[in-house]
Amino acid sequence: MINAGTGALPGLDDRELRRYARHLTLPQVGIEGQRRLKAGRVLLVGVGGLGSPAALYLAAAGIGTLGLVDDDRVDETNLQRQVLFGTRDAGSSKLAAGGQRLRDLNPHVQVTTHDTRLTSSNALEILAGYDVILDGSDNFPTRYLVNDACALLGKPDVYGAIHRFEGQVSVFWAARGPCYRCLYRDPPPPELVPSCEEAGVLGVLPGIVGALQAAEAIKLVLGAGDSLVGRLLLFDALAMRFRELALEKDPGCPMCGPRRTINELIDYQAFCGGTRAMEVSVFELRDALAQGRKLVVLDVRQPWEYQIGHIEGSRLIPLNELPARLGELDPADEIVTLCHRGGRSVQAARFLQASGFDHVRSLSGGIEAWSLEIDPAVERY
Repeated sequence: MINAGTGALPGLDDRELRRYARHLTLPQVGIEGQRRLKAGRVLLVGVGGLGSPAALYLAAAGIGTLGLVDDDRVDETNLQRQVLFGTRDAGSSKLAAGGQRLRDLNPHVQVTTHDTRLTSSNALEILAGYDVILDGSDNFPTRYLVNDACALLGKPDVYGAIHRFEGQVSVFWAARGPCYRCLYRDPPPPELVPSCEEAGVLGVLPGIVGALQAAEAIKLVLGAGDSLVGRLLLFDALAMRFRELALEKDPGCPMCGPRRTINELIDYQAFCGGTRAMEVSVFELRDALAQGRKLVVLDVRQPWEYQIGHIEGSRLIPLNELPARLGELDPADEIVTLCHRGGRSVQAARFLQASGFDHVRSLSGGIEAWSLEIDPAVERY
């Protein structure tokens, strides 16, 4: 059990007693448990695929203070899985749209928004004000950042991850069990980790995993049941099967081991293989094209994506076809690879460099950034 709130637990008025009636009949909750939920403070890092369902269920359950950290806007492609938002929210701030929905769902909940990207400079300050941290991020730098900040602050990190048809859930709590680094001490190379955009994800999957994360957060606030501390729950939606792996503290863990070597937050982009050195900005590419510089803009998306919108004069070779079509490119050319948002183009650039192409860079932010910053006539998706 976490120490929800300070001092005496808050009371429940008649409207709250009616709203939470199905909770109050549970012996593991009751009035005292519901008051504990009302005193609880849960922070969601990211309100995307995982954060959306988690936020809805935490608000419905009566978590007194619900914090949201995100700096993104709602995109139409989010709506296949991010159930916190509706069609009319497209283009809006996720925090504005999500906060409004949550306050409508339960006006007894205080929704606190942090309109920023979580970084090593603000993480400790933001996380310090909450009892439980629910990690709904979709990238390794943020996962390691959340884990390390939670370990330094002594807070539980309710972890979730999704990929195509599979999901993972656990609770990393360095004070009582293993942390995320005990499971994955070092991140994998970026080129081996496709994003949901690149690999795809079954829309209902983050709903299942996010709801499991919400259940774990609620249990932690209540002090009820057995948490997933020391256990990794695996879910396969195609097989409709759950499996469980036992996790143990790694005695050599640099974060929570007896000989800790990490005592402050680090540069997580660099730790997780940041690619800024091999990237070119959309502004640099625009200027190079305007100057008539000879270069090849290599689009590595799929044909259907290219059809939606592309940079005039670019060449299309999908990433999965690149090894077989390498002979179509000249190693002496200056090449800029691009995809939707930058993930696949980094993989393409790395592959080309390993194949003897010395003048290759990846377009930072991909066609999405080009549309937003340079040419709004290029359709977004």
